[in-house]
Amino acid sequence: MSGLHIDPGTLPPECETLRREVRAFLAEALVGIPASRRCRNWSGADPAFSREMGRRGWIGMTWPKRYGGHERSALERYVVLEEMLAAGAPVGAHWIADRQSGPLLMRYAPDTLAPRIAPLIARGEAFFCIGMSEPDSGSDLASIRSRAEPHARGWVINGRKVWTSGAHRAHFMIVLVRTGERQDNRHGGMSQFLVDMKTPGLTVRPIINQLGEHDFNEVTFDDVVVPQDHLIGAEGQGWAQVGAELAFERSGPERYLSCSQLLLEMLAEADPDDPRQAEALGRVVAQYGTLRQMSLGVADMLARGDNPALAAALVKDQGALVEQAMPEVAHALFGGQADPDSNLAFAMRYAALATPSFSLRGGTREILRGIVAKGLDLR
Repeated sequence: MSGLHIDPGTLPPECETLRREVRAFLAEALVGIPASRRCRNWSGADPAFSREMGRRGWIGMTWPKRYGGHERSALERYVVLEEMLAAGAPVGAHWIADRQSGPLLMRYAPDTLAPRIAPLIARGEAFFCIGMSEPDSGSDLASIRSRAEPHARGWVINGRKVWTSGAHRAHFMIVLVRTGERQDNRHGGMSQFLVDMKTPGLTVRPIINQLGEHDFNEVTFDDVVVPQDHLIGAEGQGWAQVGAELAFERSGPERYLSCSQLLLEMLAEADPDDPRQAEALGRVVAQYGTLRQMSLGVADMLARGDNPALAAALVKDQGALVEQAMPEVAHALFGGQADPDSNLAFAMRYAALATPSFSLRGGTREILRGIVAKGLDLR
């Protein structure tokens, strides 16, 4: 049986120096931003804030300088992400581009797309969305039906994507489509393309979630023509490329810090003389500490150039469990006691409606546990 070992992560001194710099910036930049916005965490978007992060060199931190990056360590990047998430900063506009789209382009289109697009991402000027899920496909990406066919000017795409986060504000999409038949390999015949969101024939329709917010979208492709050099990597290798992309998506601290504002509000309102509150909140903080060590371990893997896919799937799954339990903890400790207009009450209401989706985004719980089981030779 294969094993899974995650070494506890440690941070060198330069990371703590950077942490103080980021905290000082956030102390000024977030003045006046209410809890109602901070609770959105990494789904909250502010293009001006993203541009300021780009100006400070906090986007594309680990990327080569020839792509507009800053060649800093994965652990330094981790510190910036951790501080932004803990503060509830509005980083959502550039989040996907920084986390996965830029690295994907640099890996699979290093001489064509990456030199043009990655510097825009690093400056906080180009935002991305990911076109994977489709109607009737669920988490089974192998069943997608959207297609790209050869065209005189490149490729023409037809199909539909759903649950596409941030498509309404994105400049580009990386879309997974069929360019061939599945035949014996159901994962074969898929390719990825870079699509300019202003391309004729592309339509974005909002999907309003149960919070009444607009994050998700349906995106329709009607004879959308993309240039030949917008094919990412090799034709037919889309499935392998998506696997690498999802490893980036599942490896960050956002997978357990999405409810950080609720935890902070509970700690602020807790009675230090109440043993019940002390025990319950102490347990949550201990879980956060464990997840942080595991997440730092994944960051260490990235820093070493190791493949973190299995460990990242485990951290993402366990992080979702902790986060989805938070509204219940809050209700048990403060239900009926918090002022309805307080930050705590708002954070409780927001988390109760937001957390059900946490075990869907980035791969459902069933998919993640299947990855872990397969990696451990249990299936």
